[in-house]
Amino acid sequence: MITIQLKPRKEENVLRFHPWIFSGAIARIKGKPEEGDLVRVVDCEGNFLAIGHYQIGSIMIRILTFQDEPIDRDFWKERLVQAYKLRQALRLTKDTNTQTNAFRLIHGEGDNLPGLVIDIYDSTAVLQAHSVGMHMVRQVLAELLVEVVEGVENVYYKSESTLPFKAPIEVEDGYLIGHETETIAMENGLKFYADWLKGQKTGFFIDQRDNRELLESYAKGRDVLNMFCYTGGFSFYAMRGGANLVHSVDSSAKAIDLTNRNIKLNFGDDARHEAFTADAFKFLDNIDGKYDLIVLDPPAFAKHRDVLRNALQGYRKINAKAFEQIKPGGILFTFSCSQAVSKEQFRLAVFSAAAQSKRSVRILHQMTQPADHPINIYHPEGEYLKGLVLYVE
Repeated sequence: MITIQLKPRKEENVLRFHPWIFSGAIARIKGKPEEGDLVRVVDCEGNFLAIGHYQIGSIMIRILTFQDEPIDRDFWKERLVQAYKLRQALRLTKDTNTQTNAFRLIHGEGDNLPGLVIDIYDSTAVLQAHSVGMHMVRQVLAELLVEVVEGVENVYYKSESTLPFKAPIEVEDGYLIGHETETIAMENGLKFYADWLKGQKTGFFIDQRDNRELLESYAKGRDVLNMFCYTGGFSFYAMRGGANLVHSVDSSAKAIDLTNRNIKLNFGDDARHEAFTADAFKFLDNIDGKYDLIVLDPPAFAKHRDVLRNALQGYRKINAKAFEQIKPGGILFTFSCSQAVSKEQFRLAVFSAAAQSKRSVRILHQMTQPADHPINIYHPEGEYLKGLVLYVE
């Protein structure tokens, strides 16, 4: 295994168990690692620190272990077993929950497997690599998933759009184990089609499960607008919560089609729901105080810090429109899923939008990702989902 030596005092972050080593911390590389190779990390005096995956870019090493141990099939299995035990404790697995069969099994650094995401949809696991190192072990991981997770029969690999662009490899999405099947997933008793073949992320935004349940408790008797609806998750929770009407909006016609299918799956031809293919900003210009519950759950405005300023302007603009248009006494659920945007920055953007609208606004809830998207205490960057529930007078 190739050894990478750090500069003096650059081991401090590693000793604090942060799972990333940046290129600027590296003094020398003893050998010529290929992207995705396992490497040993030592301090300036040659003392062992960690083992991780080597990659090209600012984050040069993603640490897998701080122990000097073999990275073999048993290692991967033990990490999957520990992650599965946590989800059992959270009562999300098939043997503990009859109302939910969709959950996140592996959340990268939060499960001590940086560069890897695995979501479970009933009998199908969707595996997504964000590093070449994880791409290299995809087949072993797939085989272990069938062993470890009760009920999993199919493993779909979905990494064409997530692997680092610098990697000189060709990636093709497809089944590693099993075959295509139309799975009806379930969340808190509500059913939905997850489109892992062509949809965003792994096919559904599992990370909003708890926040959708909270919205359900506010929906009774309200006129609800679900902006950036994607597959309609917030919409069908609002329907079950007793909303007067629910309007779903997305710029993607495919998303709107899937939303309509999910509504029909749960409620049949319920006249309370209508979906629109439209640009969010333009749609919000013309709602004339029609809604008293609005959901703003846009895609990541900032996927990296280089565009942070523009992203914050986007959050201010979209929230200002909602504040201007929502009925008095309305409830606004507003989110940012941009890792590059901190909780403080997002809150300031929403504060600025509220001030611009001159409305009286109070915070009712502060939201984050659910427990199956755990945050490694040594890796605060893992807290990517931020949300506020606001009361607008």
